[in-house]
Amino acid sequence: MDPQEYFTVHHKLTVNIEPLPSGFTLPDQMTFTAEIPAPFIVASEFSQLDSLTENAMNDLRNSDFKHVIHLLDNQNSKLNLLLTFMLAQQDDESSRHYTTSFGASQFSYQSASEIPAGTLARAKLFLDHPPAAIYCYAEATECIPNEHGFEVIMKYIMLREQDQDLLIRAALYQQQKLLRQRSLNRENQ
Repeated sequence: MDPQEYFTVHHKLTVNIEPLPSGFTLPDQMTFTAEIPAPFIVASEFSQLDSLTENAMNDLRNSDFKHVIHLLDNQNSKLNLLLTFMLAQQDDESSRHYTTSFGASQFSYQSASEIPAGTLARAKLFLDHPPAAIYCYAEATECIPNEHGFEVIMKYIMLREQDQDLLIRAALYQQQKLLRQRSLNRENQ
């Protein structure tokens, strides 16, 4: 799929950015996969299982198993809390920034210093929903001066396919949330 086909949503996520020295050579796919921190792999697997759980719970709702659904919701909430705590341990305060927008092909963040176009970076994005974290390599494509410093636009250059799927789900969730809020605002006017 062409990267331009993915939409971007304006949303604040925690992101760790580690600019890499010029001349840095990207790892091959096997090395890249091996260097992804274990909690990121676990979070990705949890998110995949959450999708299956949602489908099973919808079937149970149709069969009137409210107590089972409540139990499953509670167990899922416990696992998500544990997962969120585990991922928070991977957040490095010294490289922490916040996105201004994100999608499945790129993200942007606010930086106090200029990042030249073409700069490679190792990035960790921490998603709210689904609770997960993305480990990837990205390249600065633009650095736009603004009143807060610079808005840096980063394009993913090494990203696992399942992580791209997570980014799509996260962006869709934020878009749906925004649309619901707009609908509520119209109803209240």
